[in-house]
Amino acid sequence: MILVTGGAGFIGSHTVRALHEAGEECVLLQRRTPALPPRLADVPAAMARGDIADLESLRAVGSRYAITGIVHLAITPPWAADDEDAIGAAGRALDGFLNIVRVAKEWGVRRVVVASTIGVYGGVPVEGALGEDLPLPMRHFHAIPTLKKITELLAGQLAAESGIEIVAARISGTWGPGGHLPDPFFPASSLAHAAAHRTTPDLSGLAHQPYAEDSLDLCYVKDTGRALALLQLTPELRHATYNVGSGRATSNAEVIAAIAATEPGFHAALPSRDTTTPRRWLDTTRLREDTGFTPKYDTAAAAADYLAWLRAGNER
Repeated sequence: MILVTGGAGFIGSHTVRALHEAGEECVLLQRRTPALPPRLADVPAAMARGDIADLESLRAVGSRYAITGIVHLAITPPWAADDEDAIGAAGRALDGFLNIVRVAKEWGVRRVVVASTIGVYGGVPVEGALGEDLPLPMRHFHAIPTLKKITELLAGQLAAESGIEIVAARISGTWGPGGHLPDPFFPASSLAHAAAHRTTPDLSGLAHQPYAEDSLDLCYVKDTGRALALLQLTPELRHATYNVGSGRATSNAEVIAAIAATEPGFHAALPSRDTTTPRRWLDTTRLREDTGFTPKYDTAAAAADYLAWLRAGNER
């Protein structure tokens, strides 16, 4: 069985479905609730309640199920809660990853796929394709990319010393059913939600003002989940780090046009920048060559599928 931490969440639930469709049984680890989300009601997956920062709760999962692989998507936020300081928060976040490797060693797991992020490329002075071998700035930009860069470095050391294959998946901007609303980094989900409900887009939750020309590697979540499943199941991988994305840059204007093609009455006007912004995307050559992955959804197909899901009465 494959243990998927955060398996009832946004990307996790689509990864579980992709693993199920590939013939694998899954155990979903969730910290808060042991109930399957409605979007997985037709998937015969097991639920386990536990916290990656609590080693004994992880060990309890291994005592109930024969775990053969792990897709680690859960994250302990690396910022301070009300009752702890920043050092304690960072320590708990790193403990979560270390505990996953501990139990993987105890259970004899061959491969652990660990979620990283496109955010690790922040500050890389490159326009165009972002390859996995690019040197990453060792500066702090945001708590999550900082944690992910540290995790990737630790993964290399621990893989070498433990014999466990630890694969880092640098996941692109992701949208689709079950997604974050609002997503603080890009407006696609908020735009789709507004179109489905015929309301004015509320973009106030974004961290920065979005512009029409702004672009990123935007991947539909069903493709993201399938790519992660392939990284777990492909018999032989030649690398320890893989970009997971669409392999193309998609602008906000292109998202709006794709949504409007499905919902002709939809209109959203984003301001234009005075200067040209560089288009950057994830180079997914490694992923394609080693796993055979190619995206099934372009922007138009993704918008149509997402809007249909929202119109069916689903919340996000």
